[in-house]
Amino acid sequence: MADQASSTITINAPSEKVLAVIADIPSYPQWTGQIKSADIVETGADGKPRLATFVMDAGVLKDEYTLEYTWRPDGVDWQLVGKSTVQKSQVGSYTLQGQGDATEVTYKLAVDIAMPMLGMFKRKAEKMIMDSALKELKKRVEATA
Repeated sequence: MADQASSTITINAPSEKVLAVIADIPSYPQWTGQIKSADIVETGADGKPRLATFVMDAGVLKDEYTLEYTWRPDGVDWQLVGKSTVQKSQVGSYTLQGQGDATEVTYKLAVDIAMPMLGMFKRKAEKMIMDSALKELKKRVEATA
């Protein structure tokens, strides 16, 4: 299994608003740079996405994959299911901690890719992906708050 990376950001909005933006998977292409399409395949009993397919285009890395979600009151966990041309596995989570009118969001991600990559480059790429995702999430939530 791949090493897990983690990054945290504070968003100036209540945790319910942050979680609502995270759960709005079909809107990801509007505010994430690398996701070109995102479709909900199946919803759970709570009405939140359980399975979603994604098309990613990050320059040299292009992929189509499906994630399975497990929602918690304080966030969401996901894992790669089915096939992917680039990833062998992906396990991630967002954990939200309310702080009055703000929310601390911790993003954890472990991706095992199918092609060889030096550890140093892999860690730098993970950090870049996570920092970008959190900044984009913050911008989207605060713009809609």
